[in-house]
Amino acid sequence: MQRILVTGANRGLGLEFARQLLTRGARVFATCRHPGKALALTGLAAAHPGRLTVLPLELASERSIAELVREVGALTDALDALINNGGMLVSSERYGTIAAKSLSDSFASNVAGPLLLTQALSPLLEKAKNAKVMNLSSRLGSLALTTAFGTPSYAISKAALNMVTRQLAATFAPHGITAFCVSPGWVSTDMGGANAPVTPHDAVAGLLKVLDAATPAAAGQFVDYTGAAIDW
Repeated sequence: MQRILVTGANRGLGLEFARQLLTRGARVFATCRHPGKALALTGLAAAHPGRLTVLPLELASERSIAELVREVGALTDALDALINNGGMLVSSERYGTIAAKSLSDSFASNVAGPLLLTQALSPLLEKAKNAKVMNLSSRLGSLALTTAFGTPSYAISKAALNMVTRQLAATFAPHGITAFCVSPGWVSTDMGGANAPVTPHDAVAGLLKVLDAATPAAAGQFVDYTGAAIDW
């Protein structure tokens, strides 16, 4: 049975990851800021006793990360995969009115959080055979594909997450852990909006295929939910 931790699992892609992983028979550790308010997620836990554990996590808090790692370590001796899905997007940002707090909050949640969480979970990942770290990035974080000004806090932080992924890939290579980043596409979640062309089900189904297929050769790659490479 695979043991997989998913962040940001209270809604959207994270919730869909939990659903599909449970269907596959995985042991899932799902995190969110306020488990008591995550009714869909806690409902899943009730329907899958012993296979879905819901745990609190504030990605911007080192104390919260440390407590999560302590709790997960008490429940399992290894992790086969970490899906760094949690993050934030500041809407309606315009040049000339960008706030420093928007940038710092986005960096804390989208960059520092995934890096520090992965670092803290490294001992559990190292104990699994061929563990994987999948970071949820975005095409908006691609330097090569950027042609206009938009969603700056999100785009800049996702570009930084891509660098985090490359650094992790190099660090993990001797330990048999494969780290890579993916773009789920424009998905019809609360973040993506109702007009997005990709459903959460299709995006997650594709991303799990990418996760399954990832070998050490995929370390440091940036691909979409179909497995197609994305320019940096």
